[in-house]
Amino acid sequence: MSSSPHGSKAAGTNSRPTSKDGSKKNIWSSLLDSVANGKRLPEKNLLVLGGTPESQREFLESFSADASDGSGLVNEKRKATGKTPPIANQFALGYTYRDVLDADQEDTLARVSAYLLSEPSLSFAPLLKPLLTPQSVPETLVVILMDWSDPWTWIRRLREWVRLLRTVLVSLDDETKIVMEETMTEWRDRKRGLDANSAAAGGLSTSGGQVTIPLGPGEWDEGLGVPMCVVCQGADKIEKLEKEHGWHEEQFDFILQFLRTILLKHGASLIYTTPFLANSLQSLIHSSLGIHSLLKRQSLKHNVIDRDKILVPANWDSWGKIRIIREGFDMEGVSTAWSIEIQDPPEPIDQPPESDNGPGEDGTSAVRVFEQTIHDPKRDTTIAHPNSNSNGTKIEIETSDIQAFLSSQVEVLEKLKAEDEKDRANQATPQLEMSPMDDEGKVNEHIGPVQFNMGGIQVDADDMLKKLRDREASRTQKKESPVPNTGDEKAHNQALANFFAGLVKKGGASPRGSPSA
Repeated sequence: MSSSPHGSKAAGTNSRPTSKDGSKKNIWSSLLDSVANGKRLPEKNLLVLGGTPESQREFLESFSADASDGSGLVNEKRKATGKTPPIANQFALGYTYRDVLDADQEDTLARVSAYLLSEPSLSFAPLLKPLLTPQSVPETLVVILMDWSDPWTWIRRLREWVRLLRTVLVSLDDETKIVMEETMTEWRDRKRGLDANSAAAGGLSTSGGQVTIPLGPGEWDEGLGVPMCVVCQGADKIEKLEKEHGWHEEQFDFILQFLRTILLKHGASLIYTTPFLANSLQSLIHSSLGIHSLLKRQSLKHNVIDRDKILVPANWDSWGKIRIIREGFDMEGVSTAWSIEIQDPPEPIDQPPESDNGPGEDGTSAVRVFEQTIHDPKRDTTIAHPNSNSNGTKIEIETSDIQAFLSSQVEVLEKLKAEDEKDRANQATPQLEMSPMDDEGKVNEHIGPVQFNMGGIQVDADDMLKKLRDREASRTQKKESPVPNTGDEKAHNQALANFFAGLVKKGGASPRGSPSA
């Protein structure tokens, strides 16, 4: 029985693999690797540039919002369970991450690492360079944050960010640059509807021939190597600019045409957002990063009608669509000037427009053209009315936010309270043995004038006392004087005596008809 082939087969099956049996080890390794790869989350990167720490947080909350209910609010369930990672963005290059959940809020589609930078300083270029590698470039999206609180600074800020990005991208190694070129080709061609095979061949096959889809004027002639999206936050402030500062549709159309003309050159997308209102920001970011739901297909549709809900996806715009917004806009001039300006290294953003004396700032600068049309309303008021009118009063008063004002007043009240307590503690004990009449002046200030009614006449006691004192002093002076009294003085004294005598008789109520004394 032991020599039967069946027995030998069973024995061979139950035996463990030896060191010489490498085939079974390779099978186990491949199985483990496949399981590990299946559980590994797709890694995506967001490079968030611009904004303040607060506006960056607002962007991340909008990006992480649970859009399943259509409210656009932050996922309260995730916040309540404490699963929201902290955001470190107070100094230099910040970082946080977000897990993108599917429509059922159960399955995780990807993990997005967000790197945050507020200032386009050239000194931060070494921090950005390690983030762009051959592996990360295809999975990276650059987001530039703007805010409607200062739209007159947008083009200058955008120029400095593009300059910084170009400085970083030029310094990358050749392998990364090749991947960047492939990424831009994929965005430029396949995103236009070409499949992978036709995109590789350079055209779309129709009726057995190759048809190349040409790019329109001003499209993709300044590709950066990474996809880019510009997010203009706080679109609810548009109404304030219109009501309080007299802006009209011409200004808003000019801003939109300027932005779209520039972003068309980089193949970038554009979106206006409003806090706590539903918008397409999440769909736009997911689409740009290649994150797609397994349960629900999200549509991304352009919107160029609602001025506070603008959405221009990548590869959708063209000069023809920009031109119809308003006639007279010089797209050719803006496009050409922009290509010249972005060649220089970045400059400080807070540099005033009047000090622009560098190349391209002689009137042909795109930034200068924009800032000559879109002014800071407060700066215009200061120039026209230097803080006062003919009466010396201020023309305009800046008001702070209500909550900020109340917070500052709490600090002021606490400070005043502490000072009062300190004064009461240092106040000397009053001397009770001191007579209150020692300081007649202070007492009189508190008592006030003393008046009484005499014979129907209201008499001021203080005034009468003063007159009596003056009269007594006058008499004393006359007695001491060698000059004799004149007849006029005697007559005056006699008249006074007769007057007071008449008052006494009137008060005596003598019988009618009785002779006077």
